[in-house]
Amino acid sequence: MMKMHVGINVTDLQKSIQFYEKVFGIEPVTVRPDYAKFLLDSPELNFTLNLKDKVSGNQVGHFGFQVDDVDEVIHHKNRLEKLGFFAREEMDVTCCYATQDKFWVTDPDGNEWEFFYTKTTEHLQNSDQEGCCQNDHS
Repeated sequence: MMKMHVGINVTDLQKSIQFYEKVFGIEPVTVRPDYAKFLLDSPELNFTLNLKDKVSGNQVGHFGFQVDDVDEVIHHKNRLEKLGFFAREEMDVTCCYATQDKFWVTDPDGNEWEFFYTKTTEHLQNSDQEGCCQNDHS
C-alpha cells in the first residue's frame, strides 16, 4: 500500500494546526514544537507541517481534493464556511481541461486548497478564465 505524503512549510504552527484540523476534520497524530503530522484515511495522505522562519506564499500551484459529486462539494463548502473560512466558489467553470464545480480555501501561509467535482473533460484549457489553473487566486 502507498500513502501520498505532502509536507508544507508554515510560519505559525498553531494557526496552521487549527486550520488543517478544521479542513481535514481530524487532529494531528504528532505535534512537536516545530512539526505536526496528520494521517488521513480518505484520501490516504501523510500530511506534515514544518515550522520555518519565513514562507513566501504558495510554492506550488495549489492542493486539492477531488470528490464524487457536486453534493459533496457543497457539503464541504458549507462545513468550512460554518467554521469561519471564506470559500471562493466557482461553479460550472471550464478550466484545466475540465468543467468543474469547486470552491477554494486558503491556509494561514497562502496555500490554496480546492475541493472539486469534475463534470466533464474538455479539449481546451480555457485560459481566459480568471485564475484558471494558476496559483494566483487572490
